[in-house]
Amino acid sequence: MFESSLKAEIAALVAERDWAQFHTPENLAKSIVIEAGELLECFQWSADADDARVKEELADVLTYCVLLADRLGVEPDVIVLEKLEKTREKYPIEKARGRSAKYDAL
Repeated sequence: MFESSLKAEIAALVAERDWAQFHTPENLAKSIVIEAGELLECFQWSADADDARVKEELADVLTYCVLLADRLGVEPDVIVLEKLEKTREKYPIEKARGRSAKYDAL
């Protein structure tokens, strides 16, 4: 999912600017939320958001997520696959297909 070349590009950008000193887990988590808010803002008044701006904000969110995963020493692919397995268990196909209800209401 997240290729090592992507992680290497992000790491190079951070290293060139000496930004790692600011990348505590807390700061990165805050940055994810801030950037997610900016992504949501693209849709604030209309579902017809500017595609270019949406892509830029989504890239910011993903970048901070990759940085946080790296800082925590986890692999994004691994933790996403683990979470998908838990979700499969909580939302069995026969109960959840086509429904948006929370697992405890299925």
